[in-house]
Amino acid sequence: MIASESFVSKLCTDEVTASGKRRDAISRKLFLQITTACELVADFVTCAASIFVVSVLQVRFTDSAQYSFHQLLGISVVCGLLAVLLLQRKGTDSKWAHLHPVWETAGAVRMSLQALLFILPGSFLLKLEVPRSVIVLAFLLMPPLLALQKYMTAFLAQRLHSRYTVVERVVIYGACEAGRRIASGLLSSPRLGLRPVAVIHEDPGSIDECRLELAYGGHTIPVQCASMTASLLESLQCDLVILGVPNLPLKERNELRAVVRQVGIPVAHLSDPLVPEGGPRESIEIGGLSLIHEEPADVAWNYVFTKRVLDIAVSSILLVVLSPAFIVIVLLIRLTSPGPALFVQRRVGRAGKLFNMYKFRSMSSRARKYECSPKISSDPRITRVGRLLRLTSLDELPQLMNVFLGQMSLVGPRPEMPFIVRRYSEYQRQRLQVTPGITGLWQMSQDRAFPIHENLHHDLSYIRNRTLCMDLAILIHTLFFSMCGGV
Repeated sequence: MIASESFVSKLCTDEVTASGKRRDAISRKLFLQITTACELVADFVTCAASIFVVSVLQVRFTDSAQYSFHQLLGISVVCGLLAVLLLQRKGTDSKWAHLHPVWETAGAVRMSLQALLFILPGSFLLKLEVPRSVIVLAFLLMPPLLALQKYMTAFLAQRLHSRYTVVERVVIYGACEAGRRIASGLLSSPRLGLRPVAVIHEDPGSIDECRLELAYGGHTIPVQCASMTASLLESLQCDLVILGVPNLPLKERNELRAVVRQVGIPVAHLSDPLVPEGGPRESIEIGGLSLIHEEPADVAWNYVFTKRVLDIAVSSILLVVLSPAFIVIVLLIRLTSPGPALFVQRRVGRAGKLFNMYKFRSMSSRARKYECSPKISSDPRITRVGRLLRLTSLDELPQLMNVFLGQMSLVGPRPEMPFIVRRYSEYQRQRLQVTPGITGLWQMSQDRAFPIHENLHHDLSYIRNRTLCMDLAILIHTLFFSMCGGV
């Protein structure tokens, strides 16, 4: 993948010297080249097939004129090639060099809109007989179909990679926030062949006891509170060390390099120093981590207007369509546990303004109203129906009313409780500059296992890069892939 290769080139310096490791690296590089070519073919097949299938269905179920097979096939091939070219053009843009699949889907949404702007006038000028509705419907279906296809190809590539190529065991030096994000980024892209197996941290007093193990999506990474020595690296069977401490002094970096080279393994470090928010420019995102930051650009008025129109339209339609489901959920809650069906809680919105956020009650009415949310589904505060609601995220549906009223948006940072926001630093308060949302990048990441306020890099990444295509991509991933991750 382009994103993966870009990630490796910017994350690691070229210090791989051992011949055995170089041979493994070539094997991984060849595997990435093969999978990239296969993904290119899969993208073309998905885009062309969507045009062809929609055209065939339109002919089958309407009274329109019959089109020849060769005519439909030719149009599908041309549209598929155009879609792939637009996808590849976006894939070479450094802004899209992210590991998270949401960014790929955002590129697919942008491609779809650009292709429509090109094909619709072209079909009119060339007097193509294919109805414009077929073209519009096909390209509207492409982003979710591409998202599904990429998840399937990624799963298959991951299985093949683990079976036919060597996976390097990576040790990360530094259990700070940057090191934790590097671990998350590596685990989010298993096709890199870099699996973090341990984190070394020399100052155990600076680590909260509850974070002595870093867990991501079923993977647990132990933290070794000790100095990095050659014997420790050998005991961990380490193949690569990543220095994940920002602004590491040159003297200390050279000392650590010397320790690593005693074992004969390569060492990598962040190619650019991490600077505070508000730096001169942005370089690359790694799981929400910007190596070089920039001041957030002013958001165009048309984006703000279009997003608000989309919020009103979608929330009003869903409130009407889902009203029967609302009634069923209310009855189930009232019949299975005492107390109201609706849970109302004060949350902090844009610019620190408080509002009432609505949810279906999933916990006992005797539970305290303002405290940290349950981390496991077996929490005794959660009711039987509430466990199902949280698992399917149905408890969040009443927030559509907040969206309709303008207090929330469909996509944005999750609104926090006031007692948490009161402890925010100036850096953390940056997430309050936009309207909170029902879903966002944090929910799509493996860091959702940690509290929101400990993973603000996802929200700040969204604020820096938000576009309508990004919002639509997050909604697509929420709809298809994130409805079964709650507790």
